[in-house]
Amino acid sequence: MASAAWFLLLGGLMLAMGLMAPFMRRMPVSTAIVYLAVGIVVGPSVLNLFHFNPLKESALLEALAEAAVLIALFAAGMKLPAPATWSRWRTPILLASLSMTITVGLIAAFGYYVLELPLGAAVLLGAIVAPTDPVLATDVQVRHPGDRDRLRFALTCEAGMNDGTAFPFVMLGLGLLGLHELGAFGARWVLVDVGWATLAGVAVGVAGGVALARGAARLPRGRPEGTGFDEFLGLGLIGVVYGASVLLHAWGFLAVFFAAVALRQTELRLAGDASPPAPAASPGEGAEDLPGIAEDSIRSPVFKEQLERLSEIVLVLLIGGTLFIDSWSWRAVALALFLFLVARPLSVLIGTFATRTRWTLRGMIAWFGVRGIGSLYYLMYAIRHGLPESLAMDLIHLTLIVVTLSILVHGLSVKPLMLRFRPEAG
Repeated sequence: MASAAWFLLLGGLMLAMGLMAPFMRRMPVSTAIVYLAVGIVVGPSVLNLFHFNPLKESALLEALAEAAVLIALFAAGMKLPAPATWSRWRTPILLASLSMTITVGLIAAFGYYVLELPLGAAVLLGAIVAPTDPVLATDVQVRHPGDRDRLRFALTCEAGMNDGTAFPFVMLGLGLLGLHELGAFGARWVLVDVGWATLAGVAVGVAGGVALARGAARLPRGRPEGTGFDEFLGLGLIGVVYGASVLLHAWGFLAVFFAAVALRQTELRLAGDASPPAPAASPGEGAEDLPGIAEDSIRSPVFKEQLERLSEIVLVLLIGGTLFIDSWSWRAVALALFLFLVARPLSVLIGTFATRTRWTLRGMIAWFGVRGIGSLYYLMYAIRHGLPESLAMDLIHLTLIVVTLSILVHGLSVKPLMLRFRPEAG
């Protein structure tokens, strides 16, 4: 497809979605389903106006997916409520570590015994499709810093942190395929890819977020609104933290998420310490008229949703443009069903077994393990690190069908289920 046609397609789709926004809000489907449908129609499945080849365009797709995930992770971290407490974060940490590891193991076993993949490829497949996605799961994530919904909080934190679990297994899979050094008896993998890269990523992110919050607190309060200053700071923090993490061989996605969390938590704490005690309300004076942290806090570099939506449109269109009619093999569909109906629910139940999480909440968390752009990034990352072509084509086929079915089944169920679910405050 020529560049002019791409401009027409993207521009027309954005105009249509903008004009139909009120109607779409009432529709029981997610916007990603619309983008996917358009991609399938104009792609090789129907009109064949274009075909996007992920293998030949792996560098481009890796860069697009990487940018989309970074923006989504930062935006998600900035929306998390404060203060951070162990009781609130315990369940998401278990989901992002224990449940993720179990999911990778179950998918690896399925890939090895059922799909007859080599062991390294089976582990790599598990690492690719196991993590939940921060880009396509916005409908079930925290909506704003004051959102106290436990379900949204758990899913948002899990999507932000599970890269620290997924990336080591990506490297393990590549190592078992002879494409990455694991060390004697896996010692290098344990010490560097698991231990150092995870801890360093968290440390770099926290240090960057705290430093920016404290630096911004010293700036004059009178900087003009609407100048893009906050967004400029946010993009700068993403670039610095991610670049530093890559140089230090740490997990950059983890660093960016924790940079956003640390920035948000620190700025609110500084704003609270700097604010004078609120005066007692006089007769007839509403509580909303009194100064508080929400008004006096440092303006956060929060991204508008346009960047996330734009990346979602482009990448989901490309997913639709990769699919052929014969892409729907029994192997790929069976993998998706096993992931959605067995691996994800079982891993969530085991991971949250020792917590006091209500069973209704556990069931919702188990179902809404959305797969998407993050999986595409891990897949392209593996391809760019020397994955053999025949094996790459097989993993592309399996991953794309899993992501496509996730967009469909989760996109069709998210609004009805979220309307029936009564969020828990606190």
